[in-house]
Amino acid sequence: MDHTSLREAVIAAARSLNKHRLGVGTAGNVSARVEQGYLITPTGMDYEAMVPTDIVTMDMHGNRAEGDLKPSSEWRFHQDIYAARREIHAIVHTHSPCATALSCTRQDLPAFHYMVAGAGGSSIRCAAYATYGTQELSDNTLAALADRQACLLANHGVIALGEDVESAFKMAQLVEELARQYLFSRMAGTPVLLGEDEMNVNLEKFKDYGKQD
Repeated sequence: MDHTSLREAVIAAARSLNKHRLGVGTAGNVSARVEQGYLITPTGMDYEAMVPTDIVTMDMHGNRAEGDLKPSSEWRFHQDIYAARREIHAIVHTHSPCATALSCTRQDLPAFHYMVAGAGGSSIRCAAYATYGTQELSDNTLAALADRQACLLANHGVIALGEDVESAFKMAQLVEELARQYLFSRMAGTPVLLGEDEMNVNLEKFKDYGKQD
């Protein structure tokens, strides 16, 4: 995908945060990997007013390589994730209501449903709290993600990863839906968690999920 199309994809995902109730106002941010760096939404800008030239190009040293606007205040964890995870090509960060509510309890999202395996493990971890935009938050995020495609951020929100912008956005939607179901299940009683062996079976099955022969 050329850079213009990628910028448009980033804007479309950012606008969809509010449409899909994954955020309010300018909360959250979206990025996509490019050669020598990444594209990222600017800080504090109305997504509906955004045009492709508003998307900021960052290099892998924390410098603005192209664009007149300041990058998202969370550029640091985007950069560190791209540096650590070469297979990741897009990141969506949300303040979606149910997942953020759960993050405020500083609990992992456990194996209450087999679809938790869709994020790459037997739980969706909650990263330890740190002030937004800091290196500490980025470090905590990398530890929580490790071998996963998503994590919660304590008292903050969600980070979802993907091989492209569309898949990262879908992962953010999955985390929010799972958090919603988990909170409902806790209201109904005590959720029965799936065991490690069963989750390992599901993790194997997800390797081929959605793939056609």
